[in-house]
Order: sequence, then C-alpha cells, then structure tokens
Amino acid sequence: MSTNIIDSIKLSLAKQEKAALSPFATLSKNGIRRLNEYRINSGYRQNFSIDADRILHSLAYTRYIDKTQVFYLINNDHITHRVLHVQLVSKIARTIGRLLGLNEDLIEAIAIGHDIGHAPFGHEGENILSQICISHKTGHFLHNVQSVQFLDKVEQKGKGSNLCLQTLDGILCHDGEIHNQKLIPEKKKTFEIFEKELDGKKNNNTIDLTPMTMEGCVVRMADTISYIGRDIEDAIRLNLIKRSDMPYICTHLLGQTNGSIVYNLVTDIVVNSFQKNHISFSPEISNALKILKEFNLKHIYLNPKIKNHLTIIKQLFEILFERYLTDLETENKNSVIFTNYLSDMSKEYIKTHSNKEIIRDFIAGMTDKYFLRQFPSYMRPKPINNFSL
Repeated sequence: MSTNIIDSIKLSLAKQEKAALSPFATLSKNGIRRLNEYRINSGYRQNFSIDADRILHSLAYTRYIDKTQVFYLINNDHITHRVLHVQLVSKIARTIGRLLGLNEDLIEAIAIGHDIGHAPFGHEGENILSQICISHKTGHFLHNVQSVQFLDKVEQKGKGSNLCLQTLDGILCHDGEIHNQKLIPEKKKTFEIFEKELDGKKNNNTIDLTPMTMEGCVVRMADTISYIGRDIEDAIRLNLIKRSDMPYICTHLLGQTNGSIVYNLVTDIVVNSFQKNHISFSPEISNALKILKEFNLKHIYLNPKIKNHLTIIKQLFEILFERYLTDLETENKNSVIFTNYLSDMSKEYIKTHSNKEIIRDFIAGMTDKYFLRQFPSYMRPKPINNFSL
C-alpha cells in the first residue's frame, strides 16, 4: 500500500510540474544520471531536488563557511564570504526562475554547487594554484572544473555524488566572469560531450561553455547579479572606494546600491526572457552591467591595496604543494594528507588520480583557516581592519 501511495505522489508531482512550468523548463523526470539508483527510482523525491540535497549535505558545501569571496584576511564580520554568495545566487536565480516558469530545484542545485571548487583565498588562490598545477603538468586549475571534480569524484570518499548531467553541466558552465547579453541553451548534451567539455576547459581556460538548460543559463546570469553590487558595498565598507566613484551610466540605469542594482538587473532579465527560449538582458542594461564589471575589475579586484598579502600567500601555496608531494612520494603516513584526506578514500580514487592531482584536490578543498593552520603562527600573514582611501 505504501509503495502505491509513493508512486501516486511522484506521478502527481510530475504532472503538476509539467502543467505549471514553461515549455522551455527542464522537467525533473528528464534528469540523467551516470548510475541508475533504485532508491531514487522507488522514492517520491524528484531528481533535481535530490541533487540539491546531496550538495547541501556534502562536506564540500560545509567548507563554504570559511572561503574567501573577494576580500581575505580582513577583520570585518560583515564582509561577504563564499557561503553567503552562493545563497544570494540561489535566491536571485530562483526568483528569476519562478517568474519565468523554470525548474527551481535544478536552479537551486546548480547555484549552491557552482563555487564548491574554489580554493582558499578566492580567485587569488585559484590563480596561484593554477600556476602550480600548470608547472606540474596537470592542466589549468579552474574553480568551476574543480566544483565538478569534488561533486563527481571526491565526495563520498571518492565515490562521487552521482548527480544529474543537467546539474553538473550548469556548474561547469557558470563562468560568471564572462559577459553575455544573451544565453541560448545548448540542449543536446550527453555525458560524453560533457566529459569532452570538461577536459577541453582544463587544457584551454579561455573556452566559453554554454549551459544545456535554461536553468543553467539563469544561474550564470544570477552569479554576476549577486556579486556585482555586493562587492561594491563591501569595498565601500572597507574604505577601498566611494559610492561617488561609480560610473554615471551605471548608477543612472541600475542605481547606486546593491538592492537597486539587483532589482533592476532581475527585472530586465525577466522582461527580456519571458516566454522566450533564451535568457537575456536588454542591450542598454547589458552595456551598463559590462561597464560596471570593468569598474569593479579596475578599482576592486585588481586594486593593489587588496593584494598586500599576495606574495606570502603565493609562497605558502608553493610550500604546501611541495610538502605534500614529498609526503606522498615518501609515504609519510603521519602527514595530514594521509590522516585527514586519504583516510578511507576509495581505491578507485587513488588509482585514477596522480599524486599531483590528489594534492590539488586536497589544497583546493581547504578553508582559509585550515590552510593557514598548516603553518606555524610566525609564517601566517596578519589580518588587517580596512583599507586607506
């Protein structure tokens, strides 16, 4: 009797979803997994809801709590960290998705998983680790590729989470730093195509990949919407810039505060994407957003004032990589890479990953504080309170 009830509930949910969602939405019943799971097929939960839960309960998601967004080693509790950023992306993307009639479960899964692969200290750490990986001939290190690596190869002690193709594709293709006015989903993807795109990105980090679903396109746009104004607010709070520094064309069309910027960008996307097969901004708003991104790049992300600790952070990354490489090669079982990371790891993971790839995964998964705890206190950089205008 209980089985009949569950089957009835699942069938009802599928019917409700098909009736309620846009014809351009991704239906949960169409989720594609590498491995067929009886408990998924026999349960009442839908595919992308399961993906969101698996990501939410992953160890990698837990580590978001102490991952840099933009500003690291700052004594200010109100500065955005990675955990808040992904929550903002999820909220903004689900709002857009609801208004466009898209699958909010898929949107949530992509959004909360999209930055799981970030190394300690944000994009600075990503660039440093990428340089090290290239020098060791393991390809570029990219946080979107690493997000897939964690969820697909590292979680569950190396067994992976067996997420849907649509979820993994949205995570891989999120590339929030690339500016697009319009995104049209590339629908006809398979796991074989996905693997080729994944390998291609490792070897050529300039490749621009497009999501296979409307939901993935929404998350990609929402990523930019969530950080563009928020990073400005953080920079103002830290005395790095003034609100009056913002370009007039941007403030005129988008507003001066994060709240108004988010609202105007979301509204523009909804108006220009409603009942259409693509996700897009209007040309005017897209241009204003592009100018604002260039402003942030120059005055915030490339500002030398936020790079006071960059030299020492780079040195620590290099020291740590070489230390763990020696530990693996000499089989130093007392090393944390054995006791913390490889303990109980599946034989398949160890067999299919080189020592350098294992070190990459271990370091990339560290929180900022765990990374620094690998060194004595005298070697750790000292946090600052704010910047001087």
